[in-house]
Amino acid sequence: MAQKATKEVRELLKIIDEQGLGEKKYFGGDKIGLADLVFGFIPVWLGVLEESADVKVMKPDDFPRLQVWIENFRENPVIKANHPDPHELLAHSKQKREVLLASKIA
Repeated sequence: MAQKATKEVRELLKIIDEQGLGEKKYFGGDKIGLADLVFGFIPVWLGVLEESADVKVMKPDDFPRLQVWIENFRENPVIKANHPDPHELLAHSKQKREVLLASKIA
């Protein structure tokens, strides 16, 4: 199941990388726009989900434009000041995952 989901996510990331960004800093150009905010979960949650589920979805070399966008997005002062703490998200995600796995066993 995890392999199928990982493959599907990688296919979507490839589309975003190849068709969504081009050579632009952000999806809409030089400024963060609605599309960037919509895809803003990628820099926040993808790493957390990878670590909590022990899978690797995104390797930097596979999606070079998306990786640059992630760096630009994270370094934007407004985003940086309002981003949730990844360690707190990871702890929350692991706890929720354990609860879900325990409920499947019971």
